[in-house]
Amino acid sequence: MKEFVEYIVKQLVEYPDKVVVTEDEVDGRTVVSVKVEKPDMGKVIGRRGQNADAIRLLLVAYGKRIKRDVRFNIIDEERDGIQS
Repeated sequence: MKEFVEYIVKQLVEYPDKVVVTEDEVDGRTVVSVKVEKPDMGKVIGRRGQNADAIRLLLVAYGKRIKRDVRFNIIDEERDGIQS
């Protein structure tokens, strides 16, 4: 999943070499998190969140196929939190 998300996000951003994707197991779920440069944040989120929703939908569909609960997060370091 990590490689899949990394491929998709790198196609959207201006600075693909700065994309960092992590995959962790948290409370029985697979959490895929993406960190990008500030100017690329809007491109990953998309207008009204459409890009982020599309990535999330693909991950959830894949998760159902492999019987895993999958979550997608976009990390915003400026807010010291996670946008999802």
